[in-house]
Amino acid sequence: MCGIIAVIHADTSSTSAAADIHDALYLQQHRGQDACGIATCAPGGRIYQCKGNGMASKVFHDGDRVGDLPGFMGVGHLRYPTAGSSANAEAQPFYVNFPYGICFTHNGNLINSTKLKEFLDQEAHRHINTDSDSEIMLNIFANELHETGKARVNAEDCFAALKRIYDRCQGGWACTAMLAGFGLLAMRDPYGIRPLCIGSRTVDGATDYMLASESVALQYFGCTPEDIRDVLPGEAVIIQKGQKPQFRQVHAQLAYAPDIFEYVYFARPDSMIDGISVYECRRNMGSKLAVEIARKLSPEDVSEIDTVIPIPETANTAARCVARQLGKELVDGFIKNRYIFRTFIMPTQRHRQTGVKRKLSAMPSLFKDKNVLLVDDSIVRGTTSREIVQMARDAGARKVFFASCAPPITDQHIYGIDLASRHELIASNKGTLDINQAVAREIQADAVIYQTLPDLQDACAELSPRSNQQFEVGVFSGKYITPVEVGYLDHLEQLRGETKMAKVKERARAAVASGRAGEEDVRLVVGESAENSGEEGANGDDGVTRAMNGTREDGTGGHRAKRAKRSSTWSHADDRGHMANPANMQDISLDNLNDHER
Repeated sequence: MCGIIAVIHADTSSTSAAADIHDALYLQQHRGQDACGIATCAPGGRIYQCKGNGMASKVFHDGDRVGDLPGFMGVGHLRYPTAGSSANAEAQPFYVNFPYGICFTHNGNLINSTKLKEFLDQEAHRHINTDSDSEIMLNIFANELHETGKARVNAEDCFAALKRIYDRCQGGWACTAMLAGFGLLAMRDPYGIRPLCIGSRTVDGATDYMLASESVALQYFGCTPEDIRDVLPGEAVIIQKGQKPQFRQVHAQLAYAPDIFEYVYFARPDSMIDGISVYECRRNMGSKLAVEIARKLSPEDVSEIDTVIPIPETANTAARCVARQLGKELVDGFIKNRYIFRTFIMPTQRHRQTGVKRKLSAMPSLFKDKNVLLVDDSIVRGTTSREIVQMARDAGARKVFFASCAPPITDQHIYGIDLASRHELIASNKGTLDINQAVAREIQADAVIYQTLPDLQDACAELSPRSNQQFEVGVFSGKYITPVEVGYLDHLEQLRGETKMAKVKERARAAVASGRAGEEDVRLVVGESAENSGEEGANGDDGVTRAMNGTREDGTGGHRAKRAKRSSTWSHADDRGHMANPANMQDISLDNLNDHER
């Protein structure tokens, strides 16, 4: 799951497209906190770009960097780590200068990326520099555009190239692209798995356009609900500068099956996705979950419940409906620290465990000697749920019941949401065991009640403007909406394992560089250094000791070594006084993009 944005102003002399994109990044920050970026195009086709690891406030220095990105159109991206992505080099937008100069953002996942990479290498002779399938898709598009053989392309050329992308690529995606000096393009997979909408606003009699993952960004941009529409499955849209959007069904619609996890967890409640209100979906989920709670628990247990407590914030809406239907009091027993990452999006298990207590605090007066029903949007690994149950008990709760608005998550997500490997999912591989009872034991709750899959589907489908509404529900059933090649799920497991280890090592290196490393961090870094240099590990303990003490083999004192490390990490400031950290920031010079006169 990522967030994508694209903006084009009617006035080609405008220099403020980046400001609109920057605002939209904050409105969609919940869709990805790993990395973000903006690329813009100014008159003459010159592209300016700034991207890096971290949240929008960090990458753009609380907006100070936006002025470095002039242009009347641009694209933006927020990255949530998908399988195979973690490095700074994988921050988007991606850029290729051949042909025509293309910037590209992508939300989703390709399930035939290995074959596509082979095609690019063996036939198209295009180099792929990262493990991101977003870069693969960009190069597929670039190769198809190159097939025109023209010095300049038109809309028909672009539509033809987009059609050929659908013939090659499999999976779920929503993408935007910017062609230097030409305009914007966008497309959505033929199943409608990943969301994408477009809207317009009128400024001084001229019309500006924005594309985004969620409608809330378009509303802030100034679009009215009447001016917003979803890009349909298999549909592409091209907006040339100074012209109206052109829509075309470039591939047959194979289904209309948005990922149901958008409604459960990822999307903001004030968004509309494919004509379905996220807020109303969550109300329906709460009402249906209350019925399941009354069915699963004994009448005595239900009568003993004193209060219903939501796990903020995604479950707030559903919990309110659960409480009302069960005739129980709703209280805000957990207070959320708004200045902390979502623990689910945190990259490692250790970060998630410590993050729970930093994210939530329990109010003892609302738990002491009470039987509480906790309501959360879902249970993934169980790490957060277990910590929350323990926090409730530590605050004095007598009994703790735990209800999930989503069914048991038993299988991998393969369309761009890196939930977890299958073996990490708490509800997976339970065999003939009763999942509710098994999970209750693992998270140490008195009982766990899951929403049923039919009820979840009905909660969303009842609000759809389409009859016979489908959803992508593979994480709950193992039955995916697209064909899945034999061996792909195993490949995905391996890729996630490699990515997880890469992230652990990356954070260990950062901890050592900053002087905050624990012994395990140092062991990882020393072991990696020995592995890269081909040395034997016999002196590993000595290396750990030296690293912990900050000393070098030649006996130089640790103080100097640490100071040198800091100096090399924070190596330079730009001419506005901003410190640039090469490990976390990537200001890519496209035609000397950051060297323009200020």
